[in-house]
Amino acid sequence: AGIMVLALLLSLFGMGINVGIDFSGGMSMQYTMGEAVTQSDIEGVLNGIGLKDYAVSVQGTGKDSINIRIKAIDEDGVQGVQASITEALQAKYPNAAIYGDVNYVGPVAGATLLRNAFLSVLIAALCMLIYIAIRFDFNSGAAAVLGLVHDVLIMLSFMVILRSFVQMNSSFIAAMLTIVGYSINNTIIIFDRIRENARKMPSCAWMPPPSSARHAASTASPALRATLLAQPTLTTLVTIVCLYIFGVSSIREFALPIIVGIISGVYSANMINGYVWAFLE
Repeated sequence: AGIMVLALLLSLFGMGINVGIDFSGGMSMQYTMGEAVTQSDIEGVLNGIGLKDYAVSVQGTGKDSINIRIKAIDEDGVQGVQASITEALQAKYPNAAIYGDVNYVGPVAGATLLRNAFLSVLIAALCMLIYIAIRFDFNSGAAAVLGLVHDVLIMLSFMVILRSFVQMNSSFIAAMLTIVGYSINNTIIIFDRIRENARKMPSCAWMPPPSSARHAASTASPALRATLLAQPTLTTLVTIVCLYIFGVSSIREFALPIIVGIISGVYSANMINGYVWAFLE
């Protein structure tokens, strides 16, 4: 709750999510420079031609390629801006050349993408509610969906808090749906243990729901071990941390929300969902 309130306050004071061009609209270009460059040098070139509202990232093991993202640009002006940037870069770096396609996203397309992203999560949560209600009971399904909402809100909150380090682009949608899958797996492990307690231990037959949930979540930490080790949660976390440390900026935009989401999913499964079920019971 503290994390969510902090993110809400930052958003109210104009420091919300750093939305990338996939949602806000704009263009993205990739250049190979033919030599090592620094971000400050590239920014100096772009400032010299009067370019504003852009972001530059230096990439490659040899620091010899760059990615330039420009927001708030009309589709009609893409070719002119591209030509100006290429000319300015080649004046200082003769071997500079653009490679790959110039990606342009209009603001309407970005709004549609954002709407479809949250719609996809809503549909996924509804389907999981139906599935868990059939496999366990409706209260379990409701508790699981609340855990999913918690994990998505935590991811969004960290996108606000860490806005200086990461942009929200289409890769965030993939990260969000990935975490929904991991979180629901962790939750099912907890609910399985609650059901096993009721079947195997005579005391659980009359044990009130809060005690049953507490017993499932805390007895010698078996549930925590299960959510970490019975599925690739821990191995995924180790791998994605390595990708964030050694990956390029586009990989980090995907890796950081995954890291936050995995930790949040383990937390909510062990510390929230079982107790919500107990409250509903």
